[in-house]
Formats: sequence, C-alpha cells, structure tokens
Amino acid sequence: MRTDVSETAVWKVTAPDRPAGSPLNEDLRCDVAVVGAGFTGLRAAIALAEAGSHVAVFDGGDVGYGASGRSGGQVNPMLPVARPEDLRAAVGDTYFERMAQVSLGSADELFELVRKYKIDCDARQHGWLRADHSPAAREQAQAGARAWNKFGAGFEFLEAEDTQRLSGSPAYQSATLSPRGGAVQPLALVRGLAGVAESLGVKIYARSAVRNLERHDQRWNMTAAGQRVTADRVLLATNGYTDNLFKGLKRSILPLNPIQIATDPLGDNEIGPVLPEGHTISDTRRLIMYARREPDNRMVFGGIGYRKPFGGTARFNALLRDARRIFPSIRPESWRYRWSGQIAITDDRIPHFHEPEPGLVAGLGYNGRGVAMSLVMGRVLAERLLGAAPESLPLPVLPVRPAAFRNLQLAGASIGISAMAVRDRFEFR
Repeated sequence: MRTDVSETAVWKVTAPDRPAGSPLNEDLRCDVAVVGAGFTGLRAAIALAEAGSHVAVFDGGDVGYGASGRSGGQVNPMLPVARPEDLRAAVGDTYFERMAQVSLGSADELFELVRKYKIDCDARQHGWLRADHSPAAREQAQAGARAWNKFGAGFEFLEAEDTQRLSGSPAYQSATLSPRGGAVQPLALVRGLAGVAESLGVKIYARSAVRNLERHDQRWNMTAAGQRVTADRVLLATNGYTDNLFKGLKRSILPLNPIQIATDPLGDNEIGPVLPEGHTISDTRRLIMYARREPDNRMVFGGIGYRKPFGGTARFNALLRDARRIFPSIRPESWRYRWSGQIAITDDRIPHFHEPEPGLVAGLGYNGRGVAMSLVMGRVLAERLLGAAPESLPLPVLPVRPAAFRNLQLAGASIGISAMAVRDRFEFR
C-alpha cells in the first residue's frame, strides 16, 4: 500500500489561490440570504446582485467546500434521462420542451458565463464521449440519442476505430459524442464565481452554517456562526449536503458518493494515447466511470463509492482496478490523489426547484450532471426571487416530497452498489 497518497482533491493543488473566508461576526440584515457557496448559490448571488439586491452567502465550510469544489468538472449538456418521454412524464407537457432545451443548452450557457466574466478555470469545450460498455448499452444509448437529436442535441455516433482513437482506451467498441460538452477546473470555477459575486457587493461568509430558519413578520430569521441574520428572502443551495434546516428537504433526495483519483503530470509514455483531442469521457455502466485529461497532462478518473458504517468511503481499490483496465498505459502507482464528495439523486432523475413558502426557494438534485445544471438552477432561482412568474420559468416548481424508500436505500447502499458492480462486470467484456 502506498504511503504518499494524498487524501485531497487534486483541484486544491491546481486552482488559483483564494484567501480563506471568514465567518460572520456580527448581526446582519440583507435582502437575500443564500445558503451554500457552491455553483448554484454563487450563480444566483451574481444575478441577484446585478439586479440591485443586497445579498449575503453563507456556507458551513468555505467557497466550494461541497460538491462544486470536489466534482469531476465535466460539463455534460444532458439530463440523465434516457428518453424524451421520461422527461415528459416527469414534468408534464407544459415544461417538457423548455426543460429539454435548457438542459441541452446548459454547457453553452456555462461557457458563455465563463467568457463573460473572464473566469480563469481551464474551460474547454472539446466534446464529451459517452462510451458503450456492451452491445445492449450501445443499442439503448443510440436509441435515446436519436430521440434527443430531434430536439437539437447534436449527438454523433462513433464506431470502434474512432472511439478508441478519441478515448485512448481499448475497452470500448462504440460511443456517442456530444460536441457541446467539455470541462472546467471546478474549484477554480467556483472560486472565480465567488470573486465575481464579491465584485458586485455580495458578502460571503465561510464557516457560518445557517441554523434556526424561521419566518416572522414576513421576514426570515436565522442564525449563522452564532449571529442573527434577517432576510426578506432565502435561497437554499445545498444539494447533496442538505440538512434539516428546512423540514423535509433532506428527505427529498438520496445522497450518493462519487469517488475520484488523480495523478501528477504524466510523461508522454504514460498519457500519450489517452484522450488526445481533449474530450471528456464517461460510460454507460450502472456504476459509471468518468475521466478527463488535464492541460498539464494529469489524469482524473472517477466512479461511485459508498459510505462505510464507521466513517470513510469505500471502493477506491475497485476504482484503481477499473482505471487500469480502461487506461492500461497509466501505471497504478501514478494515481497519487484520492477524494470523495456527496451529490443528490432524485427519484425522477431531474433537478428539483422548490418554493415551499413565500420568499423561500430551493434548488437541488442534479443527479451527477451538476456542473452545468447547477448554474442554470442558480439563474432560475434568482429570476423567481426577482419576481418572474413561475409559469414563465424553464423549470417547474415542484412540491417537496420524500424520496421513495429512502432509509432502505441508504441502509442497503453497499449491497446495492456491489450488485450493480457484478452486473456491470458480467456485461463489460
């Protein structure tokens, strides 16, 4: 077992520095209190501040502490909904086409935002490969892609030669290419968004978890870092780290634990054939892999883990074996960094926009596609707080409902994930 493995996200090594934030140290009055200093909350704060609102952002950690600063950084312009009819069943006819268009355009929206604010985050839009792990997966993926192409998705189909050339992996015989996909350095992006927000007058408070949220006299009262906060409106942007601040919201999602490994910069003999044109890649397994090649020739490789009963996250050894299989040119000892995070899964696999009480909105549940869709959600949440009518928005306002069999799924996570891994191995030959 290696002793020099770093239990930290590689993004902390490569992101531009940002001074550690400070906690709130006095009572505060603001127009909008944003809970969560990640992609969703900071995108919303920017839109609100540009409209003239006095905005304060609070986080229990620091900027990007949660999924935003630990994610794979892939910008995938598609909801994890296999067929258009599944999305229609989830949101109804009124919102179906709006949500299809906003999700398929989500990558373009992110890259335009980066250009607008000149955020230094290694943004590149070279395309996303979704590789098929079996003939049956190929058939299903291509049927879904053809259906989505009718709505402007622009997916292309690749056979074995192009799949292996663009991926640098001998493991796949076909793939679907999304030319609008890409990647960012996620911690650099979230820190960049924080800088933009602060330049607009937004106050960001680190290590200031919000507690005791109550509505009184048409205002919201809460505490943060032991100080009193009063706000006209509140925006909850905590996704997979959602707690019991607002009753029922935590139970509306199922937390899932992605895990990732990364290397230091590699020599051409190791990384030479891997993703030579800068595409990102994921595959069609139940326990997907996702990977990317960084501009400095680091590799990042991710998958799905689960929480151990007494702390820590499992399945890093399985992830290392998978990386060896998918990219055999990279030596096992090169994977120096490892880390995990927490994302939010919803029953219907679409993001959930809630407005459970007047002046209180929440957005969460990106189902592994949060880099792009969280920024869309932040914008939409801000539009609603600024007075946009619900029926004018691209996302429906949904009731807060508990995820089905949530406790059972959490208790059986290790068994369920192990079972999916067995099925994936049987099919992936």
